[in-house]
Amino acid sequence: MRTGMLALALGLLCLGFLPALPSVGWLLVLLVVGLGTLCSRAWPLGVCLLGFCWACGSAQLALNDRLARELDGRTLWLEGRVVGLPTQSVRGVRFELEQAVSRRAALPARLQLSWFDGPPVVAGERWRLAVTLKRPRGLLNPHGPDREASLLARRIGATGSVKAGELLQPVSGGWRERLRQRLLAVDAQGREAALAALVLGDGSGLPRADWQALQATGTVHLLVISGQHIGLAAGLLYGLVAGLARWGAWPRRWPWLPWACGSAMAAALGYGWLAGFGVPVQRACLMLAVVLLWRLRFRHLGSAVPLLLALCAVLLVEPLASLLPGFWLSFAAVAVLIYCFAHRLGGWRPWQAWTRAQWVIAIGLMPAMLALGLPISLSAPLANLVAVPWISVVVLPLALLGTLLLPVAGVGEALLWLAGGALDLLFRLLAWLAQLQPAWVAQPLPLLAWLLVGCGALLLLLPRGVPLRGLGALMLVALWSPREVLPQGQVEVLQLDVGQGLAVLLRTRNHSLLYDAGPARGDSDLGESVVLPTLRKLGVDRLQVMLISHAHADHAGGAAAVHRGLPIERVLAGEPAELPGALQAQPCGVGEGWQWDGVRFSLWQWAGAASSNDRSCVLLVEAGGERLLLAGDMESAAERAWLKAHGATPIDWLQAPHHGSRSSSTEPFIRALAPRGVLISRGQHNGFGHPHAQVIERYQRRGLAIHDTAVEGALRLRLGSHGEVEGQRGQRKFWRDPN
Repeated sequence: MRTGMLALALGLLCLGFLPALPSVGWLLVLLVVGLGTLCSRAWPLGVCLLGFCWACGSAQLALNDRLARELDGRTLWLEGRVVGLPTQSVRGVRFELEQAVSRRAALPARLQLSWFDGPPVVAGERWRLAVTLKRPRGLLNPHGPDREASLLARRIGATGSVKAGELLQPVSGGWRERLRQRLLAVDAQGREAALAALVLGDGSGLPRADWQALQATGTVHLLVISGQHIGLAAGLLYGLVAGLARWGAWPRRWPWLPWACGSAMAAALGYGWLAGFGVPVQRACLMLAVVLLWRLRFRHLGSAVPLLLALCAVLLVEPLASLLPGFWLSFAAVAVLIYCFAHRLGGWRPWQAWTRAQWVIAIGLMPAMLALGLPISLSAPLANLVAVPWISVVVLPLALLGTLLLPVAGVGEALLWLAGGALDLLFRLLAWLAQLQPAWVAQPLPLLAWLLVGCGALLLLLPRGVPLRGLGALMLVALWSPREVLPQGQVEVLQLDVGQGLAVLLRTRNHSLLYDAGPARGDSDLGESVVLPTLRKLGVDRLQVMLISHAHADHAGGAAAVHRGLPIERVLAGEPAELPGALQAQPCGVGEGWQWDGVRFSLWQWAGAASSNDRSCVLLVEAGGERLLLAGDMESAAERAWLKAHGATPIDWLQAPHHGSRSSSTEPFIRALAPRGVLISRGQHNGFGHPHAQVIERYQRRGLAIHDTAVEGALRLRLGSHGEVEGQRGQRKFWRDPN
């Protein structure tokens, strides 16, 4: 049985590693081979192939349900029903729509929509909306999150922005929305949003500082309803029934074990219903059902078998779950605990088991965190040692009981007030720990180094006295594997995918420079959410220079976040007095230049500029006979001034001025520079129409290689090696839209 489940799990898990899905013909061949081997000695291979075919077929159906390419970027009137809990922010509301229909085209089954400055939207309502629809895509940067994989795993076939709408059918129900508003209205000592997250799984109201504290201390799982919360709710009722039976207070005519298992499952389903039965909750309920069934009927088969059965059951229900990091972390955590605590000789006192569980999880999940590119919290064992029992024993029972007793005047509010106070104490502790020890962002490891770390973690988790256990600590030294050292006279150029904005990282052998820091608008700061995490994952722990071309929000918006997150020796700017926040910058020095590791950097700014765009500080980089011009947003007048100052000096690569705007990239400028290629940074379907069709035609007429972040993701170039530009989307995954 174990062999069959292992084979099935292997076939189902192969999906996430495929660069492309097999064709229907090949799937039929594999299906026939799999069925044919089921009755032979090679039956595990047949089970594996059947699992593989099931996963690929499910993924293909999800891909087929994506928005048609001819509708990408078009605005349609459609009707649909709101599902889930809409997320409200200062910029508007985001929600999901099902049963969407349009008279003009067939639409995917589920849409994710944003309505900037829109009215309140409630689950269950039917709306008629004018929506600009887009195929599911997202920003794509090295070692960053893959939004396309997440959208596919949630079977969202299109995203879109609402332009106008009218409510067709209000709802008298919408009980989860009403309950959320009720929770947000109680006095919970300032922690009303955290209560809503804990009870309903709605973390949209949590302040950014709270999220940062949770991430830095490895305690996000406490406020995101997952297996831990479902298991706790189930465990409370299971323990109650078992305790009554042990104390002789349970009726003898009722077998206690079936009642305990049934009560636990009912509690889990009730909490899941309260939380909206999202994918993580469904997975947790399914895993719990398998565990309880095993506890009831097959207790002699050990703990690994139910874990395997739960893994297979989850993947059979939703094969795309393996595209989500939470799937791997949840199963890895359970597997680590089984590996460390099952079949051990001797017993531990409860406090010993609890403290050991924290460092076991910290070490055991390290390889998974590294593989998924997630930050590793060094304070997580200590934080969870306090936070998990505090949430489990104090906060969650008070929050759930208070929610249930809200109809009883005064009682529910009092319990929620106590729960909010307990949460406030916890958040104060987590904020202190986060400040004391921020999360560690490890550089991506080569495969061999990662395998060494994984083997080292497994050795360290062996029981005391096992030979070679101490070797595990030595193997963890691979965590600090040296990164590739650039040759003298070369510079690595990485134009990040930041949507409608610009951020370019330049790294020589020993120095780093950031040209612009990405956009920030409202509560969206890509300097904090994209630029800073990418720099850390690439091993950039200090910037020698941050150069902000000019003060527009799409170039300078993220500068303050980068400045807070990294030491910066020098900040230069085209408009230093106009920068956001408290940034202290020096003006762009016309004619200033320096040399790092054999690479030459030169600054230029038009002294007669009359507009912010034309005041862009321009950077010319020369390495190994290759030249790159970072032009910011300069327009035609500044381009003429550049030609007057520098003449017809050819370059190799050009960052498209002003994102390819019609007011830039003039014919004389392109002809004089004669670049090999152009790098465009812009957001897909942006409202400015960048890049303009005339500019693209101009580039094509000159034979330039055009590289576009909206099409290729982040762009990487090794200046000085005379190579080509590589786009992040060139790393093929079956869920990535190639166009």
